Order: sequence, then C-alpha cells, then structure tokens
Amino acid sequence: MKLPGYYSSGQFAKMASVSVRTIRFYDKQNILKPSCVTPSGARFYTDSDFARLQQILLLKYLGFSLDDIREMTINDLDCHFMLSSLKMQKKLIQDRMEQLQLVEHAIDNTISAIGEQKQIDWSQMLDLIHLTNMEKSLKTQYQDATNISARIRLHRDYSTNQEGWFPWLYRQSTIHSGMEILEVGCGTGALWQENRDRIPDHVHITLSDISDGMLRDARRTIGAQDRRFSFLSFDCCSIPFPDESFDLIFANHVLFYCNDLASVFEEVRRVLRPGGTFICSTYGKHHMQEISALVQDFDARIVLSAEKLYDRFGLSGGASLLQPYFSSVSRRMYEDAIRLDRPEPLIEYILSCHGNQNQLLLDRYHDFRAFVEKKVQGGFSITKEAGIFLCRR
Repeated sequence: MKLPGYYSSGQFAKMASVSVRTIRFYDKQNILKPSCVTPSGARFYTDSDFARLQQILLLKYLGFSLDDIREMTINDLDCHFMLSSLKMQKKLIQDRMEQLQLVEHAIDNTISAIGEQKQIDWSQMLDLIHLTNMEKSLKTQYQDATNISARIRLHRDYSTNQEGWFPWLYRQSTIHSGMEILEVGCGTGALWQENRDRIPDHVHITLSDISDGMLRDARRTIGAQDRRFSFLSFDCCSIPFPDESFDLIFANHVLFYCNDLASVFEEVRRVLRPGGTFICSTYGKHHMQEISALVQDFDARIVLSAEKLYDRFGLSGGASLLQPYFSSVSRRMYEDAIRLDRPEPLIEYILSCHGNQNQLLLDRYHDFRAFVEKKVQGGFSITKEAGIFLCRR
C-alpha cells in the first residue's frame, strides 16, 4: 500500500544512503520510530524523519553511544528546534576539530621528542591518553551549552523589559579604561558579546569557567583576536590570582551552584582591590513559577529542579551571606516578565532544566506539545524575579 507523502523503509533508506537494516535497528532501539505503521506491520517514514536521521548519523559519526543519542535528540521538525539543533551540531563539530588539532600537536611533539632523545617521554604519553579521553566529556559539554542557550533565548526573545538582562547587568557597573575585570562562571560569554560596543578599549577582562567546553564557547563568541580578553579555566573556590588583582568581579547566576560559598566569598574578597566591586546575580522563589505549575499540571511527578537553588543563594537570603565579607551590600531588582504565545521556546526551556522532566516527557512528547500549545494560546505570562547584589570591598 502506497501512502501519499510517505516512504517505505526501503525508499527511506535508499534516499538517505543507509541500509534498511540500519533503519530497522534504529526503530528497535527506539531512536528513530516510523511516522506510520500499518495494521499489517509495514513501516513508513516522512520528510520530517530525515531531520531526526541527520542528527542521529552525525552524533554517531562523532562517537556518541546509542543511549547518548537517544537523550540528545528530539523528534520535532519545527524550524525553532531545527535551527537550535543545527547550531549546536556545528558547535560540536568545532569542539571535535579543536580536540583533534590538540591531539595532532601532541603527537608531533612526542614524535620530535623520541627522534631527538631516542627514548619515550612517558609524561607526553600521559598527555596523549588524556587528550584522547576528552571525547567522554563532549556529551556533557554539548548538553550544558544547549541548555544555557535555550534559557538565554527564552529570556532574550520574550521578555517584556526591552533593555535585556545582559545590557542591564553591564549598566550596574562603572567600567572605565585601565580596569582589571574578572567574570567567574562566564558560560558562553553572552554578557560581553551583548555589550561589546560599550567596553572601553583599554581594559583587561578575564573570563573563567570550571567547564573547558563553556570556555571554548566563550572564546568563540568573543573571538580570540580581541586582546581585551583572556580565558582561564578554574574553580572559583580557588582563584589563581594574587591578592588585590581586580577592580570588578562578576558572578552571573552561578553562586547557587557552588557547594562552598564561604570559600568563594573569601577568594573574591582576597582578589578584589580596596574599593573594588563584586556584582553577583540570583533569583527569588517566585522566578518562573508558572512553568513549574504548567509541567506539574501535565504530570505531577515532574520536578524541574532537584534543588531550590534560591534557598542556597537567593534574593531573600543572599545579603546575609555576603555581609561578613564586604563593607557594603545592596540589592537591585531587574523588573521584567515573559510573555509568549508559541509552545516551542517554552518546551525548549523546559527540556533544558536540571530535573527529571526528560525521563517523563520524551516518550509522551507529542501529547506534551499539544498540552503546552493549548496553554499558550492567547498568551502565557511568566513571572521573573531576578536581581543583583552589589558588594564593595
């Protein structure tokens, strides 16, 4: 039986230049299900299934396991999701190219050392082992970057405050020529990319993150040729700079992830110059509360965050944690909300959260999409409760 707009397994496989066996295997592994199965068991695919197959084949080519691929792909043809997916696939390719260049350089150094010294330098062999093991972290880096990008896009594209979070955050500081600036937990470097034209020529900004993958993203975002910036990976519990090194330090939505806040504050105070400023941002308990209510209305088992991060470091209790380390601490609120009438950005945000939603939603994705689409018809409003603490040494 021929269905209009559908391809048989054989046709689909031939058009994609893969074997029918491969298509059947992905079906059995619950990675690429057919769009239609007839009562007789015949399987048919549509053009939209090619997008899913493209993601699968690329991730397989990059060395990801089937379990990884199942978690990292989503079966949705919407242009919003496809554009996001292609951008992240490009980032993943760039990461792999950079890693392969590092491996090539290490091999060349090892070959030269053996040729000159006539013996094996075992420390260089260990470096090679570590480099070739780097691919194991790619999945985490890919997912972290995808999640951060999804959250930034929702706030950037659908916030009612037209100034935007990053321009507002930059404006809370007074940056002038000659300053030494540090950002801990810089993520993708969005704070500086969105304010690039406002940054004086003669400043030095160190961007840091505990994740090498995030730091690579920041370096790409900013551009390694911009001499105002340097990039360094470290844990903010131990900042590798001398006392009184910086005039200004940013920590944007990162402190609630730190397990030892006292050590972070001690380190920040140590490397701040007298009169220097520490700007740290966080949320309140009402932030994005409508999203949690929405998903629990669909399935009460869903928890978007295993922890209430604002209990660790939030707008209500953050000042009392900071005051022992700084001479003055003041709070400033960012007045904003989110309003949208499209399901895709909201779904993308929900899937980016740190809770159990992916285990409970992906098998029921189409039902969930229909549920969200109905909820946002006519407009959907989301509370934002975010701000900063401005601390002086």
